[in-house]
Amino acid sequence: MEELTFGTMIAVFEEMFGRGLFWALVVAAVAVTAAYVYVLVRDRSLSMRKYLVAQIAMPFGAVAAVWFVLAITSSHLRDLGGPVDLIVFLGIAVMGAVGAAILVYTVQSLIRGRDIA
Repeated sequence: MEELTFGTMIAVFEEMFGRGLFWALVVAAVAVTAAYVYVLVRDRSLSMRKYLVAQIAMPFGAVAAVWFVLAITSSHLRDLGGPVDLIVFLGIAVMGAVGAAILVYTVQSLIRGRDIA
């Protein structure tokens, strides 16, 4: 792999997760993002109460993302080989935490509606 291109990254992720699971994850991410943008436009502001609950979900999202990647790739924490692997795992944890917060905030907003305060 001499060049790191967008097509190369898609091929790597398809190989790692499998074509069906990878594209299902992409569709889920796009759907949650679209719902989040819809909620932000509809409400015209962030609800701090919902945001706090969403932040509480962040550690669970981080752990779930790391566990998911370890399970899908048949890896173990003992397989970490160096600083780059640790950086990748921290990146996965951060993305899982942010994704969980966005998902929880969006679900709360869609179920409960706007906060009147």
